[in-house]
Amino acid sequence: MEKKGKKFEQKLEELEQIITELESGNSSLEESFDQYTKAMKLLKECDKELKNVEEHVSKIVKEDGSIEDFKIEE
Repeated sequence: MEKKGKKFEQKLEELEQIITELESGNSSLEESFDQYTKAMKLLKECDKELKNVEEHVSKIVKEDGSIEDFKIEE
C-alpha cells in the first residue's frame, strides 16, 4: 500500500514543523502564506489517506470472498 510519495507519518511531521514555524512568527507574510498553503495541501492529502484507510477497515471479507460493511452486533 506504500505509494511513491511521502508516507503519511512524514506528512504529519512536516505539518507539525510548518505549524511550529507559523506559530513562531519569525516568517514574513509571504513565507507564512506559502507555508500555510503547503500545510493545507498536506492536510488534504492526509485526510484523503485517512478516509481511504477508514473505508478499507470498515469492510470485512466473508468466507465466500464477498465484501460487506463491518457491523458490530450488540
